[in-house]
Amino acid sequence: MSLDPILERLNAAQRAAVTAPLGPVLVLAGAGSGKTRVLTHRIAWLIQAEGVSPHAILAVTFTNKAAGEMRARVESLLGMPPGVLWIGTFHGIAHRLLRRHWHEAGLIESFQIIDSEDQQRLIKKLLKAQQLDETRWVPREVQWFINSNKDEGRRSKHLKAGNDPIRAQMIRLYALYEDACARSGVVDFAELLLRAYEVWRDQPALLEHYRQRFRHVLVDEFQDTNTIQYAWLKLLAGAQGCPFVVGDDDQSVYGWRGARVENLQQFSRDFPAVKLFRLEQNYRSTGSILAAANGLIANNSGRLGKTLWTSGEHGEPIRLYAAFNERDEAEFVCQRIRDHVAHGGLHRDVAILYRSNAQSRVFEETFLAARVPYRVYGGLRFFERAEIKDALAYLRLIANRRDDASFERVVNLPTRGIGAKSLETLRSAAREAGCPLWEAAHACLGEALGPKASTALRGFLELIERLAEEVRGLALHEQVDRMLAASGLIEFHKRDKAERGEARVENLEELVSAARGFNSEGLDSDLPPLEAFLAHVTLESGEGQADAWEDCVQMMTLHTAKGLEFPIVFLCGMEDGLFPHQRSSGDLEGLEEERRLCYVGMTRAMKQLYLTYAEQRRLHGIDSFSQPSRFIKETPEELLEEIRPRLQVSRPVASGRFARELGYEPVPVSRPRYVPRAPREETPPIPGIRLGARVRHGKFGEGVILDLEGSGPQARVQVNFERQGTKWLVMQYANLEPL
Repeated sequence: MSLDPILERLNAAQRAAVTAPLGPVLVLAGAGSGKTRVLTHRIAWLIQAEGVSPHAILAVTFTNKAAGEMRARVESLLGMPPGVLWIGTFHGIAHRLLRRHWHEAGLIESFQIIDSEDQQRLIKKLLKAQQLDETRWVPREVQWFINSNKDEGRRSKHLKAGNDPIRAQMIRLYALYEDACARSGVVDFAELLLRAYEVWRDQPALLEHYRQRFRHVLVDEFQDTNTIQYAWLKLLAGAQGCPFVVGDDDQSVYGWRGARVENLQQFSRDFPAVKLFRLEQNYRSTGSILAAANGLIANNSGRLGKTLWTSGEHGEPIRLYAAFNERDEAEFVCQRIRDHVAHGGLHRDVAILYRSNAQSRVFEETFLAARVPYRVYGGLRFFERAEIKDALAYLRLIANRRDDASFERVVNLPTRGIGAKSLETLRSAAREAGCPLWEAAHACLGEALGPKASTALRGFLELIERLAEEVRGLALHEQVDRMLAASGLIEFHKRDKAERGEARVENLEELVSAARGFNSEGLDSDLPPLEAFLAHVTLESGEGQADAWEDCVQMMTLHTAKGLEFPIVFLCGMEDGLFPHQRSSGDLEGLEEERRLCYVGMTRAMKQLYLTYAEQRRLHGIDSFSQPSRFIKETPEELLEEIRPRLQVSRPVASGRFARELGYEPVPVSRPRYVPRAPREETPPIPGIRLGARVRHGKFGEGVILDLEGSGPQARVQVNFERQGTKWLVMQYANLEPL
């Protein structure tokens, strides 16, 4: 076979990487630079030009979809089925290895894999057997402790508790879990990787066999490897192997789940003979978008370094829109989309990217009103998320005790000791008496359920009755806020240490914002606010979201967007505290990962990129006046074109259907530059309000003043609150109390 088809469609940098001499190779591949093409062409080159046997090649990536795409591309290049090649995910390759060497790995031949849900179920059984309260020893926390230690290569026997009794109990549960898995002949996902590493580490002859066989190990998305994955690769490659790794340190955004961007730099130290290649020519975005992304990411330290460029057009400037509030932001985006479609474009050309899932709610409501088809990519619509449904079930039960579906959903959430057996007893009693579960529950207290379940059930019934009494007469958002606090749902999800738990807390707090902004216009005006809100939610939950194959706007988090591309991208919510996220603002590593996430978002755009922020935003139930994101300030100002409303209206902006109807169709300003903040004036003449002073806020608690800006009632103050982080507040509304 001629080698021309392998090389003819590669640029000079790609060709150099593909044809690199045998040995360790590190390819730094920028966004849209053809990294998967280089990896698959390298496989073809090894087989066709270097005479390497397909049996000697192992290719690893992170998702089954990516592995399938890699396999198809290799088949197309070679004109032969790639069946003899080992191409798969880390977990898939580890599973294949353990199936072949189950005995050496200390497993039974018929071992089974359990998913995350089954793993959590097993942990719950252990907790019950140990008579441990799940409200104190949360199954998700135990699961996270076990998996995170496995990802770092640590067994329970390697861990020390010191003088920490909680850690000692966690270690004991880890050991009990290991024993239970061994007895049952099951392995979890983290165990697959750890066990595959251990079988090589502890079986020198077996390791040598695979080192001789797989001299060529190729890894895609190398920046996403965690500790055990890198240790596995390093062990297999040894001193004589030829690892070929492709990654981008500027797109490492999964540190929260164990990925270590440092592995890219460690690779050069562990393999000092490594040849480094940079892929910097981008085939996706315009020159202006790439220049903006380059300018932003240059603020990160410790980069291996590369600069994206394109031979294509410079393109349009990056548009920056300062919205009055989150609804103005959504209406601006909606109007721009409608203009795009009116000029012959498609809805699916557009992606809306945001840092927090909770941001999608206002866009969803705006698109529903404007009849713009949309899809929440990689997730559920706001009111369809499990944690929101749980909260709504509490509200429905407060409004209507006869709602059996809501009763069943939350009677044991958070866990309070009302198990499946007790619930079945209630169902039987309700069927016999022909009454709702609520009435059956009162009837079953006592002997029918037993003392423990009766006590738990009585507490739940009293909680609902007490809540119904407490929220009567309160504003709708206060009713929701009171329910979330009293039910324990917020604390329940806070105990989940993974990002999923934090996202669920944010969504529940956003439900308070939804209630605060709820307008019952169009519904039965005679309904009480809570019943009207619940009716609105039910009516909305089944509509609006398009199917995946339809022409619709794509909405997703920035993490979900990695690997995708769209002609038009809106990066929304560009405010300090939201993006970069508040929890990362004081941590250099966290801030740099947030900046990489912004870089990923920018480089998803092919033709047009919009950055939007709101001067005032109601999110997670809290109103705040935030500074524009530092990522806007770090974008070269000559690339930005600010867009301002035609009419200056007072904040907050009136809620209307479309921007044009309100008379503030955005138009470009005459000078395409962004001024981050107004000139500083005299500090506000309020006693005790000065730089460094300690103050107290009614909602955010105590904090220290970091900055002052402006004068008079519209003066602004930046306060670092102990519990809520840094916030900008308007003095007229802040009611700060000097301490």
